[in-house]
Amino acid sequence: MRYHDEEWGVPVHDSALLFEFLLLEGAQAGLSWLTILKRRDAYRQSFGAKQGGLICPEITARFNEKHIERLMANPGIIRNRRKIEAFIANSKAFLSMREAGVDFAMWLWDKVDGNPVINKHKTMKTIPVSTSLSVRISKELKAKGFSFVGPVSVYAFMQAVGMVNDHLVHCYRYRQLGGMP
Repeated sequence: MRYHDEEWGVPVHDSALLFEFLLLEGAQAGLSWLTILKRRDAYRQSFGAKQGGLICPEITARFNEKHIERLMANPGIIRNRRKIEAFIANSKAFLSMREAGVDFAMWLWDKVDGNPVINKHKTMKTIPVSTSLSVRISKELKAKGFSFVGPVSVYAFMQAVGMVNDHLVHCYRYRQLGGMP
């Protein structure tokens, strides 16, 4: 409830936080979001976060087989080798974008012209699991070297970081986040 009330759907414009959300959405693939939320601090600690900080792509990008083996033994995170390897690959891709002068937040928000897409869903049944936009972003991320960024994960990411307002119209957060009655 707290995540819904305070975080989900709130527009995020910080590149580091957006990147962390994207990584965690990839870790969530096939699992519940609650499973990942309960492990968020362990992910941060495991992937180079300084005290109270976010996952650090600079540190994670340098992880090698020894680090992967250590992470595979860590009960605080999802011990899936492919997902762990995706954190490393995605860190490298994120840093490559930054080195090329691309601001991750601006790159993402340009996809929605800088403003959240406000949907008008009345029931959960009408909320899609992916859209043509999430398919396009997924393809672009993969072309940049990202993995575990399929269209469904990307759409869930877009919802989480407020690029899309998919709160139901009768949810109090819908109006708070820009939806009209």
